[in-house]
Amino acid sequence: MDFCIFCKIAAGEIPSVTVYEDEQLRAILDLGPAAKGHTLILPKAHYKDVTEAPAELLGHMMQTAARIGAAQMKAFGYDGFNLVQNNGEAAGQSVFHLHLHVIPRRTGDRALGLWKPGSPTQEELNETGEMIKAAL
Repeated sequence: MDFCIFCKIAAGEIPSVTVYEDEQLRAILDLGPAAKGHTLILPKAHYKDVTEAPAELLGHMMQTAARIGAAQMKAFGYDGFNLVQNNGEAAGQSVFHLHLHVIPRRTGDRALGLWKPGSPTQEELNETGEMIKAAL
């Protein structure tokens, strides 16, 4: 897509610090990192979000994320990493080109906010599960 900044970055048309590249993906350092080494994995083909991408590509993205996360831990002594992938504006997606964040973490760093756990009843869980199954 001519107007998609991530398409241009993935194609190498806009400079970036690339940490991994193959025929399907380019992984770059995030310009506004949550932690040193925060990496974005971008498919070279344009998909708006995870709902549009083929399963094989999604699997490849996860395998690549695992490798990059392990490399972040080894290179900088991190204790773990988060994989963050947003779909839709309400979920925090700001660039509408599928991408996966690999965010390295240290114990107790508070780099990412977490959700406040709810407390649904078993009846609510059962009803919610049935509604999702019916929509699949």
